[in-house]
Amino acid sequence: MKLFTKKGDLPEEVQKRVPPGQYLTEKWPVLHYGPVPSFDPKRWDFRVWGRVENELRWSWEEFQKLEQRLVQADMHCVTTWSRLDQKWEGIPFSKVLELAKPLPDAKFVISHCEHGFTANVPIEAVRDDDVLIALRANGEPLTPEHGSPARLVVPKLYAWKSAKWLRGIELSTDDKPGFWERNGYHNTGDPWKEQRYWGD
Repeated sequence: MKLFTKKGDLPEEVQKRVPPGQYLTEKWPVLHYGPVPSFDPKRWDFRVWGRVENELRWSWEEFQKLEQRLVQADMHCVTTWSRLDQKWEGIPFSKVLELAKPLPDAKFVISHCEHGFTANVPIEAVRDDDVLIALRANGEPLTPEHGSPARLVVPKLYAWKSAKWLRGIELSTDDKPGFWERNGYHNTGDPWKEQRYWGD
């Protein structure tokens, strides 16, 4: 397959899996803003806080011992590439919610990442079985440029919502648009509705 293949050049059964305006690729392009952060497993931790009954904190060693799951899902980037059958392994987001016990007024999940980056999604978006905090991709540990050691994976939304270099999750009553949302990207990011930018 070429680096990018137009949707119309694909078999019909594959076309059904590629949202409007997208090209298919077998590569995994690297896209991010700013430098790739370094990872020190002795200093790294992961927190869950906000509108929850139980605030949580794990060291890297503890985090790796949580229940993990394999998910195969398609990935769609706002820059118009799609990659099918991406394999992710990591901690089911449902497990995080089960342990944290969100309060009834927790309506939004805010991802907090290295360098102060954030991304926002409604809590309903992370309740699906295919949503993970991924530690591995395609059988290998995440590489630094793809978000090592942990990234959120929300397959049904554009890939910028699957925030790289994840360090914590805040449960909030209020929506808090993140870095890309404040810089013109759509607040929801549904690829099937082509919600790329504000106004789409």
